[in-house]
Amino acid sequence: MQNSPLFSSYDFLKDTWDEMYSSDTKLRTQYETIIDYLKKMPIDELRKKEDLSKTLFMNQGVTFTVYNDNKGIEKIFPFDILPRIITYDEWTKIERGIKQRLIALNLFIKDIYHDQFILKDKVIPSELIYSCPYFLRQMKDLAPPFDIYTHISGIDLIRNNDGEFYVLEDNLRTPSGVSYMLENREISKRIFPGVLPQNNVLSVSNYPDLLYKKLQGCSQQSNPNVVLLTPGIYNSAYYEHTTLARMMGIELVEGTDLVVDNHFVYMKTTNGLKRVDVIYRRVDDDFLDPLEFNPNSVLGVAGIMSAYRKGNVTIVNAPGTGVADDKAIYIFVPDMIRYYLNEEPILKNIETYQLGKPDELEYVKKNISKMVIKKTDGSGGYGMLMGHEASDKEIEDYFKAVKEAPSAFIAQPILRLSTAPCFIDGTLSPRCVDLRPFALYGPDGIDICPGGLTRVALKKGSLVVNSSQGGGSKDTWVIK
Repeated sequence: MQNSPLFSSYDFLKDTWDEMYSSDTKLRTQYETIIDYLKKMPIDELRKKEDLSKTLFMNQGVTFTVYNDNKGIEKIFPFDILPRIITYDEWTKIERGIKQRLIALNLFIKDIYHDQFILKDKVIPSELIYSCPYFLRQMKDLAPPFDIYTHISGIDLIRNNDGEFYVLEDNLRTPSGVSYMLENREISKRIFPGVLPQNNVLSVSNYPDLLYKKLQGCSQQSNPNVVLLTPGIYNSAYYEHTTLARMMGIELVEGTDLVVDNHFVYMKTTNGLKRVDVIYRRVDDDFLDPLEFNPNSVLGVAGIMSAYRKGNVTIVNAPGTGVADDKAIYIFVPDMIRYYLNEEPILKNIETYQLGKPDELEYVKKNISKMVIKKTDGSGGYGMLMGHEASDKEIEDYFKAVKEAPSAFIAQPILRLSTAPCFIDGTLSPRCVDLRPFALYGPDGIDICPGGLTRVALKKGSLVVNSSQGGGSKDTWVIK
């Protein structure tokens, strides 16, 4: 253990993998350079860097929205100044595992909306698909350009106490968080000048350029017009929408800015209508086209699905991709990999119980203190029951909801998320972290930005990293 006062209260969590220290409290090699740098720096100087990061986030307007907070919905995204560091060998395995997973998931979505071989072969129960709220009958037999459905994905990983990375969930609809990854790196460059090149940290700054090229490549047009469709300023990820549009040099549009005429999509401009070829949409399926989905939606574009069906516009991600990231379907992803690719999964799933199965429901009830229960269509950390924290009354009430629709819930063991050092109250203290790498799928293959967004549970002892639940983020360094 270090002698610096910075490390005086580093309190290891029992049976937990620590990203900075090995089990014998020896500093892991990848952290040596940054720790040497920190040991030479007065704590007051680190506090100033922390204050600078907050100021920079404030000035950049790096915010997210919490809809159920009575104190106000706009929040500055909490940022911990110490990076989470991953070795190149670890990253190589993560990268291979995500590519394998996305190829299988994309094949699954294509199959589900076409021949449905995986259902006919009874690898996945048909009722899971047809009861899934994200399965769109409007996509049946509709083929997107190049058969790519999952153009942009965010795959959530956790490192368990065995040191292995596990997939927590697949975000394939409108995954968010990449703007925070980019902003975190810019902040790191400001507060730790010279340290990143000294550590040979792989760059993430080319993500917007790579994204733009992938979006262009999704169109059959020679010079396609790409736009980003946002629900508007009240969306929780609006900062991200504006940031990505600006960085790619494309128009940020709302539904009212677009119109469909003769099965083509056009953008309204001061010079008249301009054809749109690719729409990077951050609007959920249900609000995308009031003629085919929610008739009350004012966020989407009437007739956009007809243009899509004719092949006159590419929608990214494809409508209906949510059928593959529903938590009930997650259980079967390893089977998909074996079925479509004839390979063993590189990244494992977390053991998951289906509460629609009476024996598994009974097991979960008996072991509720070791379980977390989630809604299959839930997100953002909402609607979960953490068994070890819940009161008897909360558990009883939750199971009443489960009884109403047991197939709408899954349960998983409460895992020991790995911990990474955070600068809290003038010392380093371990906090639980996860990782969301971002993958881009185009006709030229899959590219994964090296690192991703590390989310951190800033509350001591908490396992919930979601920003809406009090979590924050860190820069993620992949060092070569």
